[in-house]
Order: sequence, then C-alpha cells, then structure tokens
Amino acid sequence: MVRLPIPTAKTCNSNFVSKKQQCLSLLNLCLSFKPFSQIHAQILLSGLHRDPYLLTQLIKFCALSPAKNFYYAQTLLRHSSTSPPSSWNFLIRGYASSDSPREAFLAFRSMLRREIRPNKLTFPFLLKCCAMAPALREGRQAHGCVWKLGLECDVYVGNNLVHFYGVCKKVKDAVKVFDEMSERSVLSWNAVVTACVDNLRMDDGIGYFVRMRKCGFEPDETSMVVVLNACSEIGNLGLGRGVHSYVIARGLVLNCQLGTAFVDMYAKSGALGYARLVFERMEGRNVWTWSAMILGLAQHGFAKEALELFQKMLKSLICPNYVTFLGVLCACSHAGLVNDEYRYFHDMEHVYGITPMMVHYGAMVDILGRSGRLKEAYSFMKSMPFEPDPIVCRTLLSACSTHDVSDELGVGNKVREKLLELEPSRSGNFVMVANFLAETGMWDKAANLRKVMKEKRMKKTAGESGIELGGSIHKFFSGYDSQSDYEHIYQMLDVLSFHMKLVDM
Repeated sequence: MVRLPIPTAKTCNSNFVSKKQQCLSLLNLCLSFKPFSQIHAQILLSGLHRDPYLLTQLIKFCALSPAKNFYYAQTLLRHSSTSPPSSWNFLIRGYASSDSPREAFLAFRSMLRREIRPNKLTFPFLLKCCAMAPALREGRQAHGCVWKLGLECDVYVGNNLVHFYGVCKKVKDAVKVFDEMSERSVLSWNAVVTACVDNLRMDDGIGYFVRMRKCGFEPDETSMVVVLNACSEIGNLGLGRGVHSYVIARGLVLNCQLGTAFVDMYAKSGALGYARLVFERMEGRNVWTWSAMILGLAQHGFAKEALELFQKMLKSLICPNYVTFLGVLCACSHAGLVNDEYRYFHDMEHVYGITPMMVHYGAMVDILGRSGRLKEAYSFMKSMPFEPDPIVCRTLLSACSTHDVSDELGVGNKVREKLLELEPSRSGNFVMVANFLAETGMWDKAANLRKVMKEKRMKKTAGESGIELGGSIHKFFSGYDSQSDYEHIYQMLDVLSFHMKLVDM
C-alpha cells in the first residue's frame, strides 16, 4: 500500500511541493494498475488532484503504459475541472497504438466541447487514428480544424495528412497537401512517394523520389524500400540498379528490410542472378526474404531450385507464410507436380495453420487445368469455401480451350457461364468466351456474343507491352503507335527479319 503523509497547516506549502514530487517519482516507477490506483488515491487525499501536470501524468500512464486503461483515463478527464491539451493528446496518442482507433475522434470531440484548444501535437496522432480506422470523413473534419487553427504549416501535421489521404486512397488530396507544404522533411517525401506507390501510381511515386534528390534530400531506408517496390511492380530494373548503386556509394547497411526489397525487385524483374547474389550475402533473412526468392524462382520457371530453397528454408527453422506457399504451389504448377502440389496445399492449412487464399486455390486450379484434369479442376473450384473470382475462371477456361477444344466434358460451358456472371461488363471476358465458342464449333453463339459487344459498344483493351531502357519504361500498344520514330523502328524490324531469312537459307 502506497502511503504519503497528510499535510498539516504549518507545513502545507512546502509539503505540497514535496508530495507532488513523490507522486511523480512513484508514477515513473509504476508498472501495473494496482499501485497506480493507490498512488491516485494518495493524490486525492493530499489535495493534489487539481494539479494539471499531475493529471496529465495520470492520463499518460493510463493511455501509454502496458497497463492501459482508457476508461479510467476518460473518467479522470470527465471529472477534472482543468485539463490541459497535453492530457487529451496523451489519450489520443494511446488510441493510436490500440485496437480502437475510432475512439480517438470521440475524445477529440469531447475536447472541443469543453473548449480546449487543440495544438500541433494533437493532430498527428488523431490523423494516424483516422488512417488506421480508416475514417475518411473524420479525417477531413480534422483537416478542416487544422486550417481553422492555422496549423497547416506544421511539418508533422502535414506529413500525417499526406499519409492519411494516401491510406484512404485519396492520392490527389495527398499530393495537394504535399505540394502546398511550406516546409518538408525526408518523412514528407517518403509519405507522398508511399501514397503514390500504394495506390499504383508508380510513375508519380518514382517522379517524387527523383525530385526528392534534386531538392537536396538524402533518401533513407524507407525511401529506398518504397521506390524499390515501385520498380518491382513496373519492372524498372535500371532504376532499381541505380538505387542499389546509391546504397553502396553511401555505405548503407543492407539490413533485412532493405535486402528483402532488393531480392524482390531483382526477382520480379527477371534478374535472378542478382537476386540470388543479394540473398546469399544477407547476414539476416526473415520469412519475407525467403518467400521473395522462392516466388521469384518459381515465377520464372526455376521450379526445382524454388522447391530446393523451400526445403533449405525449413531446415533453417523459418516458418513459411502464405507468400512462401504461393511460391511453392507456383513451382509445382510449372513443373507439373500435381501430387506434390496437393501435399503442399494440405500441409499449408493442416500443418502450418495458414488458411488458403484465392491465389492458392487458383494455383491448384491452374496445375489441374495444365495437366488436362478438367473435371477435377472444376470440382476443386466448386469446393472452394468462397466464390471463385474471374481470374480462376479464366484460368480454367483457358485450360479447356487447350485440352478439350470440342468441350466434350462440358466443363468449358459451365465455366464460361460463371465467368460472364461474375464479370458481365468486362470486354476481355466476352472476347475469350466468343473465341472458346468458335473453337468448339458454336459459331452462332459466338456471333451473337460479338453482336452483344457491338451493341454495348464494348471494345477489347489493346494489348500492351513495354521495354525498360535507360531507366525509363517505353510502352507499346497493339494498333497504336505513339512513338514519333515508329517508321524507323519498323524499317529496322524489316531489316532484321530479312537477315534472319538469309541465315535460314
């Protein structure tokens, strides 16, 4: 039991200060809620409960300590006559690291009702909570309060606004906030690059990364990881290598997170030799590092190497995750190892406790379809615990076009009906189904389907390809030549074609 001497009339002033210091010292040493409640009781007995600083420290313990008690913190604030903004800030900050981030906005509203003016330390954590929820409407309201209070120039508030809008898929708002910031830090640039990359605006994200360096900011580890993710998605190997050179030139340590990003970038870009080199030279690897390497090998046809690396991973006592098994299933699919894929699919759920996702079921349908086991693939698709997505249906329909052109098994007809039911407005599905109908000899149905496409003014998306040259991605579309010198390109192709014919003669 924590006990403090009760002050007498003579020593009231001096003891008041000393008791406050004692309470603060005890609070700093407090590790659980029981002694905390005893300290609070002594504060009440000593008449110190009206002290704003002590109240703030009590709230801080309730909101941020391992012994969190948000209800107690709210009760303290509700019964206090003088609660400074810092006490509310600690409560909101506590919600930012809890499982109930939406409660932060309720606390913020209570703060405003009591006419307590928020400050620049209030909004970073409030916006973080809005991003975690996510709560777009509440976040916009917070943004409005930021403008009313004249805090839009604060760099920390701005950083969190950019992050909030990025998480809520409002990239234009994130970019607008960033472009209007009068002061920026590396975190500001990281926030806008992340917002662009996470919302698939890769070129914009890379553009901001380039601008960041031109403005004299040195990218940190987070900057590198985000831009490498962008390079992975669009296959910009040149820029990825440039980032690698920059890391080496600056002497940055290739830690687990950054090393994994390089492995993933090189693997997805097809530079498996570089990916393997980085992988082997890493001192510490986690499950994501192993998974990136296994998936990279599997997707580029190195099934044997991928499965061998998986066994090596298990011997290293690294527990696989859902990405690891996606790579393993992909490897089995490319190698035609149907029985092995069934075994790994079973072990995934029943040995490692990982619930299969749509992509894992899709991999199983893919290998069964590749093997010509169409009925088995269809039965497997029907047994899924959720409705198949269009990708799974297209995978199986493609297998039917290869292994059962006349659709004697009847699987193709069922799959095409399901595909059009799931995505009735996607032109690519109509083209695929029309081609399947034509291949099976159902010309009238194929013609009717193309007629429906014409009536609905549906056009097939043009085929697209790209080539990375000098750090830039040059895209080409079927039937559309955007390059100013495309005539010279075709002339060169004709020359190459002529030379190839001469070689064959």
